[in-house]
Amino acid sequence: MCGIFGCISKDVKAAPVIHAALKRLEYRGYDSVGIATIHDGKIYIKKDSGKIDDVHKLLNLDDMPGNLGIGHTRWATHGAPYQVNAHPHTDCKGEIAVVHNGIIENFSELRSELEDLGHEFKSKTDTEVIPHLIEENMKKGLGLVEAVREALKAVRGSYAIAVISSSEPDKIVCARMESPLILGVGEGAIYCASDIPAFLPLTKRAVVIENGEIAVIRPDGYEIRKVSDWSLIERKPETIEWTAEMAEKQGYPHFMLKEIHEQPECLRNTLRLQDKYLDLMATF
Repeated sequence: MCGIFGCISKDVKAAPVIHAALKRLEYRGYDSVGIATIHDGKIYIKKDSGKIDDVHKLLNLDDMPGNLGIGHTRWATHGAPYQVNAHPHTDCKGEIAVVHNGIIENFSELRSELEDLGHEFKSKTDTEVIPHLIEENMKKGLGLVEAVREALKAVRGSYAIAVISSSEPDKIVCARMESPLILGVGEGAIYCASDIPAFLPLTKRAVVIENGEIAVIRPDGYEIRKVSDWSLIERKPETIEWTAEMAEKQGYPHFMLKEIHEQPECLRNTLRLQDKYLDLMATF
């Protein structure tokens, strides 16, 4: 399973926080790692295949400017574990960056439509259609949040995503459908993550994002809405009493029981992949 993490703070450099959080998600398994930050109207990205420590030695993941950013550890599904397929992925201009956990079932169809509109793709991943969809929506005059919402209406499948844009560097936009996503509410900082252990040393106040919801996080707070009708969701943080070890087990007494309860999601993702490969084979 992939791991995602986002951080937006008033005055703390984001990259070292993201790097440390991704280390805490290593137990999920991965073959690539990447981080994107924003500073002075520009997106900075460092990513590669390999273990976090190895990539850090090569690229120095902490040496990235900006107080907001997103990070990802990838387990390859669509596209082999190469640098070009590692997250974050961007739009044509490099002004939008996305990390994603899940499987976009209709990515092949969406990619063809976007290519017909002049979009150029760099990777073989399903994720890359998301920043290009957002870019296309922003060309029509939509702001980042609404552009993300419209992009989510176009995709089918499972996702937990975090999105940043150099044109709106005051926020991170997150959303969830059948992949876990939790907010961590700190002092002067908000986090989003695929799992609680990522932010547990930073805050014990958490907000669970439910299926079909979109969250906009800023250093001083968050807003949650339904993607479908844009209704506002009032949800206060809950205090996590778990230790880091307990959090990794998500409340289960041991990892085996946790993995047993994760099997339905794993099966759904496997079936999605099989359906997509059948669709691709049918095109030849």
